[in-house]
Amino acid sequence: MAGHHIVILYNQEEVKNYLEKLGTDKGAHPHLIPKALFHCVLFKDIKAPAANIIKQEMLAAGGDAAVNRNAVLGQGTTDVLLMGTLKHYRRVVQKLKGQPFGLKQVAADLENILTSAAAGGQPRQLRLAQGKTLPLGERTLIMGILNVTPDSFSDGGRYYDTQRAIDHGLEMVEQGADIIDVGGASSRPGAEIAPEDEELRRVLPVVEKLVQQGVLVSVDTFRARVAKETLAAGAHLINDIGRLQMDPDLLPVLAEHQAGVVLMHNRLQMNRGQPYVDLISDIIDELSQSVKQALAAGLPRECIMIDPGIGFGKDAAQNRYIIKHLQEFRSLGLPVLLGASRKNFIGLTLGLEVDQRLEGSLAVAVAGALNGADMVRVHDVLPTVRAVRMADAIRMENG
Repeated sequence: MAGHHIVILYNQEEVKNYLEKLGTDKGAHPHLIPKALFHCVLFKDIKAPAANIIKQEMLAAGGDAAVNRNAVLGQGTTDVLLMGTLKHYRRVVQKLKGQPFGLKQVAADLENILTSAAAGGQPRQLRLAQGKTLPLGERTLIMGILNVTPDSFSDGGRYYDTQRAIDHGLEMVEQGADIIDVGGASSRPGAEIAPEDEELRRVLPVVEKLVQQGVLVSVDTFRARVAKETLAAGAHLINDIGRLQMDPDLLPVLAEHQAGVVLMHNRLQMNRGQPYVDLISDIIDELSQSVKQALAAGLPRECIMIDPGIGFGKDAAQNRYIIKHLQEFRSLGLPVLLGASRKNFIGLTLGLEVDQRLEGSLAVAVAGALNGADMVRVHDVLPTVRAVRMADAIRMENG
């Protein structure tokens, strides 16, 4: 007698594969697949009257919902936890579109979340400047770190010489990096960020030479002038630690060039010391504000990637929690970058100095690949490529 076991399915493709193995009529697939994937969706700070309507509609659709017990009084606000399948949510979306109390926007947000969840590992593209793109969903992408600085926390001074930096960038591409992130102003804790002219002097010749060699280049800067001149020199993406808030002139530059951008959450250089009420929700909320700002300025959604900002105003436990819950950031419907290589929380977790954090960095990269990262930003390209390719093979196994 054959054994019995629980089947855990992660995306629509896996559901489809199991239905085919069962010999199910293909005409039934569109009806069965939405019933097979269960999701919990959390809405924050919903006014009580609206929350009660959401709960009623979710229950009527066959799903479930939880609100604060005082919401029944119809006063104040409450978080709303929805629990159901894609089929339940689709019914609720249609119902909420015609409701008052701002529920049309809740319906739109829920629709975006479900679209992202349903996409699973389906290939997409990140649009870059110069007409370039990067494929998303096929595998975890690798961003190689190239610090052209004397004071970066890990490799400060090692590639300060322009030619050494160029050579190392090309070496990382040979090792499997998809894009090289050139930084000329360290943003490590306690660092005094280099002046704009000095940052530009460091990065511009490196960007120019790498672009001439056909390398996809990201520039790690929050400054509009640095972005403008490096994009004019052929750079493809701007990796902004300030999520558009540290230089108000940056966004028009990005929109003009239709450049790719990484919006990173940061409570180190901004809002330093501000406590978190709900770690993941607070980060998503602040990133969402920047995303809306970018879209309103004419930057296409396909150009935007988000980064939860490991180490930037989070302690070691919070950083680990973010990595564990990385999948939740995909609720914004945007690709996710994880930048944790050699960072201090790894040293604190393992009791290791910065030059001994390779294994910890690899473990984090693998966790990121399995938990929803589309790209990992790393110092050690070759071992990371090997590690995440193995993780990708496990994650995407549909047999």
